[in-house]
Amino acid sequence: MRAIVQGRYGSVDDLSLSDVPRPDPAEDEVLVRIRAASVHPDVWHVVAGLPAVLRLMGSGVRRPRERVPGTDVAGVVESVGIGVTRFEPGDEVFGETIRGIQWRNGGAFAEYATAPEEGVALKPSGVSFEEAATVPTAGLIALNNLPRRRVPFGSRVLVNGAAGGVGAIAVQLAKAYGAQVTGVDHASKLALVRSLGADRVIDYTSEDFTRSGEQWDLIFDVPGNHSFKAIRRALDPRGRYVLIGHDAFGATGHRWLGSIPRVLGLVARSAVSPQLRGGSFASPDKRQLMGTLASLMQTGQLRVVIDRTFPLSQTPQAIRHLMSGQSLGRVVVRIDD
Repeated sequence: MRAIVQGRYGSVDDLSLSDVPRPDPAEDEVLVRIRAASVHPDVWHVVAGLPAVLRLMGSGVRRPRERVPGTDVAGVVESVGIGVTRFEPGDEVFGETIRGIQWRNGGAFAEYATAPEEGVALKPSGVSFEEAATVPTAGLIALNNLPRRRVPFGSRVLVNGAAGGVGAIAVQLAKAYGAQVTGVDHASKLALVRSLGADRVIDYTSEDFTRSGEQWDLIFDVPGNHSFKAIRRALDPRGRYVLIGHDAFGATGHRWLGSIPRVLGLVARSAVSPQLRGGSFASPDKRQLMGTLASLMQTGQLRVVIDRTFPLSQTPQAIRHLMSGQSLGRVVVRIDD
């Protein structure tokens, strides 16, 4: 099969299109004939090998253990392992191809890939393969960090980085929960944020929400470009702060550890700051979360805006486009028949 291959950590321009053996599904896996795969920041992290700690977390120390990048796919089930009970050949599905953390290659930029049964769901009718492929990683991050229990009906929620993959889903989740949502992003992306349902938008280039004098019940912070001291000015004393942390493709964060030191610092501080409590380090139930994401798409409460699609051979250009920060929506790699 054709696949994008990564031989070493470094530039996305080192990726190449090659012929590689088609994988076989393990007992609890499905083999998917891929129709579309999405590009997201974690893909860049593993291609670049940054932060360096990811190499010790299963990606591979000297070079990627899995040579084919990408984790999010949508396509048609080709075959299933002997232990799989929920899917059969011919099913249209979407899902995440990896187990555990996202900082590793998952074989998505190829004509076929295997995926654990628990990380796959049936693609909702009326949702394209391209749209469905963008949801798994971003959706799992957003839903795991923004469950319904954290957002009582009528809450005032601010999403910082509202036009990105995770932020756009967070905006829609908060709206589905009945919150009043404020979205923060660049002026060029505010129309997109409004279209996703945000009640208000803020252009971060002209207004600092931490100095507006207004307070929110929950701040969902994707880029993490404000200190917690600044965030507290905009947070109700009984409110909650959720940091996702985006290293801006290496522009911020520690070269070796990325945003991990900051996250651990906030965890330690939660002992004396109730605004930082409520998170969980438990492994997410992917089967349940993927089912929820599928249901939200089926009912129209979660939708995806596609900025551009690229053919498999242009995967490096697709990642470059994402890195430019200019995309108005998601970036997708299309695998043609």
